[in-house]
Amino acid sequence: MGRRPGPSSLSAIPVTTLQAEIRRRQRSVTPLTRRREKLLAKLATLDAQIRELGGNVPGGRVRPQNSTNLAEGLAAVLKGKTMGVSEAADAVLKAGYQTNAANFRTIVNQTLIKNRSMFKKVGRGQYTAA
Repeated sequence: MGRRPGPSSLSAIPVTTLQAEIRRRQRSVTPLTRRREKLLAKLATLDAQIRELGGNVPGGRVRPQNSTNLAEGLAAVLKGKTMGVSEAADAVLKAGYQTNAANFRTIVNQTLIKNRSMFKKVGRGQYTAA
């Protein structure tokens, strides 16, 4: 059989001393959290200024803001039309939808499949607005 572990060095410290140390450490968390929040706010301000001047924020990815979600945009371009996935992806981009996705066609395909109440599959890879 394996060896039994020996007594822990913590077992020699009284419980009240351990509890006092835990309380001391917990009191340190609140000021550090406040300091972190202030630093994050300053960082957000700096990031906004950098973007405003046309720069890229290191490590920060800016996600485009669209007025509608992808499903609504696709419904608008497919209304009264039948298109393939690639055509629908191109059409929604031409209509003003913005994305940084490298695999946007795949995202469009998943959106068409997932939203059965909004889209009707009329053939292999062919969809229309429901």
